Amino acid sequence: MKNSIRLRQFFLLLLLFYVVCACSNNEDASVDTTTPIAVSFEVLVSQQNPLRITVNNTSTGINGLNSYWQFSTNGPIVQDGNGPETHLYEASGTYVITLTVEAPDGDIQATETISVTGNELLALKDATDTFSVGMAVQSNRMNGQHGEILIREFNNLTAEFEMKMNTMYPSQGNYNFTAADAIVNYGVANNMNIHGHTLIWHNSIPDWVENFSGTDQEFETMIENYITTVVTRYAGQVRSWDVVNEAIEDGSNQLRNSVFRQRMGDDYIKKCYQWARAADPNALLFYNDYSITFDAGKQAAMFAIVDNLMSENLIDGVGAQMHIDIFFPTAAQIQSVVNGTVSRGLKMHFAELDVRVNPNNDISSLTEERAIAQQNKVREVVEIYDAIPDANKFAITIWGMRDNETWLVDFWGQPDWPLFYDAAFTPKKAHTGFLEGLD
Repeated sequence: MKNSIRLRQFFLLLLLFYVVCACSNNEDASVDTTTPIAVSFEVLVSQQNPLRITVNNTSTGINGLNSYWQFSTNGPIVQDGNGPETHLYEASGTYVITLTVEAPDGDIQATETISVTGNELLALKDATDTFSVGMAVQSNRMNGQHGEILIREFNNLTAEFEMKMNTMYPSQGNYNFTAADAIVNYGVANNMNIHGHTLIWHNSIPDWVENFSGTDQEFETMIENYITTVVTRYAGQVRSWDVVNEAIEDGSNQLRNSVFRQRMGDDYIKKCYQWARAADPNALLFYNDYSITFDAGKQAAMFAIVDNLMSENLIDGVGAQMHIDIFFPTAAQIQSVVNGTVSRGLKMHFAELDVRVNPNNDISSLTEERAIAQQNKVREVVEIYDAIPDANKFAITIWGMRDNETWLVDFWGQPDWPLFYDAAFTPKKAHTGFLEGLD
């Protein structure tokens, strides 16, 4: 009887040993089960910008466990990565910071209440001294609240459309520089750089140029006189020019069959840059185009144009239009045009930045989720740009100030909120994303 009891006890002990071993083997070997969990963190407030903080997770026993931050009560969840994390608050105030660790027996949290002070968000232009921060403007939007924000936030101006041929040269022999002069004079008076946009673009030519009645040689002479007249007029005031804009045809990646190509030949681009260089040897000359981040064929065609111009020292930089959305293009695609530009020793311009939040037309108002997604995309773009060698940096230009003024609503025929300010001139999370990209 005693032997039978001892035998049963032996088998029970053996079974218990098996269960314990099995449970142990099923545990995630990366989870630290030997060190007691203690959740803690440090907070450092920036001396340069009191609205920016850095937090560092100093917890112990959390190897293999997921952890995340909330920088305000019920604020968005920010995944904790390796090393310090930075956060920029939009306004002064008292905030509760929470670090949460998802432990096996339930979440463990540590909190700290901090007060940050600052009159307003750091101005975009004051956040970096390695490149210019630009804004597309119209001559009737440089006063009032528009003007206050322009002077506070930006140090580079681009005319949205009033320095294009159909505005400055409306009829043969008759120039109209009223709007262009206003923009240039405003920039000079407020110590801003001016980026001239654009001398030659197939979509901004007056009818008389499209239907020019003279010979091809007379047409070429007219274009030479036009470029020389404009660039000479603003020499010493306009720092840079998009000489030719969007010369590549989508799909074929060949030169567009524009009136310039028809009347001046395939080498019309080089001629235009030669005339611009002669008119102002100190101006920086750019080629500007869209889709050259994600369209490899178009990018290759663009760099072929650029290489041809480089052979005669006729170009200083590339403008990549950043008409993007919260989903596309990828960081790797954006990086590809940066790599090609930097490897050639040219300056990189992230031109015409706007970030659509409603590309699929599935929202009727800007949601918190989409505003955060836009913030994150802007941060990604700025991080990529800020990592460029200083010698190759030029500017990031935002294509419009307020959401209700964007060209994209009319172009796509659906609502969107792609810019850094809302209709009431209030800075959005996209503004914060720009600053975060420079941290």
